[in-house]
Amino acid sequence: MKSILFAFCILLLTLPKYSQGQTKSLFNGKDLNGWHIDVPEMDKNPDVKTPFIVRNGLLVSLGTPGGHLITNDQYENFRFTFQYRFAGKPGNCGALVFVSTPRALYDMFPKSIEVQMMNQNAGDFWCIQEDITVPDMEKRRGPKEKWGVNGDKLRRIPNLTDGTEKPLGEWNSMTIECVKNSIKVWLNGVLVNYGYNATAEKGQIALQAEGSEVEFKEVKVASIKSLSK
Repeated sequence: MKSILFAFCILLLTLPKYSQGQTKSLFNGKDLNGWHIDVPEMDKNPDVKTPFIVRNGLLVSLGTPGGHLITNDQYENFRFTFQYRFAGKPGNCGALVFVSTPRALYDMFPKSIEVQMMNQNAGDFWCIQEDITVPDMEKRRGPKEKWGVNGDKLRRIPNLTDGTEKPLGEWNSMTIECVKNSIKVWLNGVLVNYGYNATAEKGQIALQAEGSEVEFKEVKVASIKSLSK
């Protein structure tokens, strides 16, 4: 009986800390509780400061040194929402889902599917040691023989729209839904990408430091049963 109770307690500890439909905040506005930082340069130089900080109640990616802020928990069948804006010069950043093996590409990027946040390219998919299918695959990704998930292969799948991002300094709203092996992305209420047959169905969530300073707020996750229409 004791062994059964122990196993039950372990199961409760490993279950997501929210129920079906309930929204869970991933950022409390005070610290990075619930996340961990993976920045390769910090391993080499103890004087290097983290690129992920909390400032004026906002989660901030300073852009350099490059790395990732990764949730401690894994998620499946979820809706990930957040607001973001470039704090200065617009540039590059990304949100990653189905995150697993750290530093799986270029000794930097974790195995995952990235939803691009780069200025003028927000909503693109980038395949990082994981893959995904979209409609009109060859038209959007390029010649099939050049597709891949690493190295110099065609890993980028452009989004479906232009002009969806807000002007510099204004807040953008991004929604990423993942159900089984399908992903849908909305930017400012507009559907900007949809993929299916991904090679993963669950994992951690991550935000990038990739060259530009980006501010985040309203970072939340909710359990869902199906993708929104």
